[in-house]
Amino acid sequence: MNRKSTVIACLAAAAILVPASPAAAESKESGPDTVAEHLFSPLSLAVGPGKSILVTQNFAGTLDRVEDDKKPVNVYKRADWDVGGVETRGSTTFFVESVGAGGGDPAALKGYLKSINSRGDVRQIADLATYERENNPDGSQHYGFGSDLPDWCLAKINVPFPPAQYTGIVDSHPYATAVQGNTVYVADAGMNAILKVNATTGETSTVAVLPPRPAEVTAEAAAAVGFPECVKGYDYAFEAVPTDVEIGPDGWLYVSSLPGGPEDPSLGARGAIFRINPWTGATHVWAKDILSPTGIAVAGNGDVYAASMFGNEIVRIDATSRKQSQFLEVTTPGAVEIQGRTLYATVKALPDFMAPPPPPAVGEVIEAELW
Repeated sequence: MNRKSTVIACLAAAAILVPASPAAAESKESGPDTVAEHLFSPLSLAVGPGKSILVTQNFAGTLDRVEDDKKPVNVYKRADWDVGGVETRGSTTFFVESVGAGGGDPAALKGYLKSINSRGDVRQIADLATYERENNPDGSQHYGFGSDLPDWCLAKINVPFPPAQYTGIVDSHPYATAVQGNTVYVADAGMNAILKVNATTGETSTVAVLPPRPAEVTAEAAAAVGFPECVKGYDYAFEAVPTDVEIGPDGWLYVSSLPGGPEDPSLGARGAIFRINPWTGATHVWAKDILSPTGIAVAGNGDVYAASMFGNEIVRIDATSRKQSQFLEVTTPGAVEIQGRTLYATVKALPDFMAPPPPPAVGEVIEAELW
């Protein structure tokens, strides 16, 4: 049974249901500048030395460098694969690629952490799909309804999806990376885990598994998926699906997470940002009530900026109070990065699936001053 779709499948499905913001993007100080355009699903972004910009077009399976004429120049391509999670360290670029996620067949999973140098030489660092098959980090996690749901009510649930109760399945969808020294942290949206990879040897270990995100089932939600009325008022533990990982100025990891169920606003803003101790794996919710956070960036003062894809905005979260405010109104942002006082973001990150095929490449990379 396929208990979970990939991040891309969930976002693509929700994109059909959620209208884009009609308003023009405008920061609190001045409008942002467009630095790249005509991109197809730009869901990952990195800013390297000298403000060099790298962006992935995930659905097209490409990694590209942005030139001064706003046109991307291809650096790497693997057709029919999801290429994403770009990050840089000096002249080395790291990225992930995967295929087979969410398909329900563990043997079909393929996913790798790779690097490419300034000469264009590509090196495979770690086989992440094999790590998942051998370890299944969230295999002991319990999802769905808890033991407090009466057995007689549980017996009335006869829908194939979502499952009433289950544990973490074997699935891997490496989605984002963060690099510190010789360590690459990987957010895997299939494992629901953050991994630690030695960039030289490829040695891989699990830093933390994101805990489930419970939500109370309403009568409307139960009816929508075909659950019996008796589940009303009980919590359903959704998978916490990591979408980005960043290293804060405090040395801790900050991880954005989709709620693992409907990504549209139907069940409310259930996305969260976790803060993880990279040395012990201790994990706690740092911010919540964010609609579909697909990417985050941490400023030097500790403030976190989150791309709320279906909220059509970039949200600023104060490091001290954790109060949220809108920094920028944009259309379906996918990724955010910060270098110095400049925020970079991908916008219009999902194609218009309602347009006649093939969907147009409307994605952009923008930049805006933080203060």
